[in-house]
Amino acid sequence: MARSKVKIRNSIRRLRFDHGEMTQQQLAELVEVTRQTIVAIEAGKYAPTLPLALRLGKVFGEPVEEIFQLEE
Repeated sequence: MARSKVKIRNSIRRLRFDHGEMTQQQLAELVEVTRQTIVAIEAGKYAPTLPLALRLGKVFGEPVEEIFQLEE
């Protein structure tokens, strides 16, 4: 059975601005990754690991499913 490519949308950019116009660098430091990782996640080019997704949820005070959505 062929699998369709799954894309993950996210609302990180909006959440950063909703939380005091947080920069990508500030967010990266809070979740212990590089700024380039945040750039790639926001652009939909990288799906975060579960631990990273959970850390992002904690920073924003949002459940993971409110930050990331599957798009088939």
